[in-house]
Amino acid sequence: MLVSKNNVNQIDVAVFKFLFVSRLSFRLKDVSRFVSKTGDGQLYIAVGLLLYLFEPINGRAFFFHALALFSVYLPIYLLLKQLFKRQRPCHSIVDMSSHITASDKFSMPSGHTSAATLMACLIEAYYPQWGALCFTWAGLIGISRVSLGVHYPTDILAGAGLSLLIAYIGLI
Repeated sequence: MLVSKNNVNQIDVAVFKFLFVSRLSFRLKDVSRFVSKTGDGQLYIAVGLLLYLFEPINGRAFFFHALALFSVYLPIYLLLKQLFKRQRPCHSIVDMSSHITASDKFSMPSGHTSAATLMACLIEAYYPQWGALCFTWAGLIGISRVSLGVHYPTDILAGAGLSLLIAYIGLI
């Protein structure tokens, strides 16, 4: 059975609507906002600087490795946003508005999810005991972006996939 682009899009929209419209999504709106906010970027800078300054074994290596990988990731992410130019759900689904205002107008790939996934990969590489927690956090950021109405599920998958690829290449 062949899966067409149209079928994938229909499934994507259906899953989005299920997650966004569910009562659970509405009840968890404030939690989703908080979780999403942790992926804005300031936390990555704080963690990197704290490790650089106070963790003598791997802190400096982690900081410079993160700087290098995020320097590679960011232009690729921005290029993909411009190539896909996928409208956010809140702009493309009639009678639908998001719970937050997105920082830009395109949704694929999810920047919050991809940055959180890249950070989780870095932490897993340097501090494996924290890896499961960080990947859980990255996943929650992705879910929060859908439940807030600014991303489709495939935007989340694309963001995570982008960072997993960059981490795989950059951490070997």
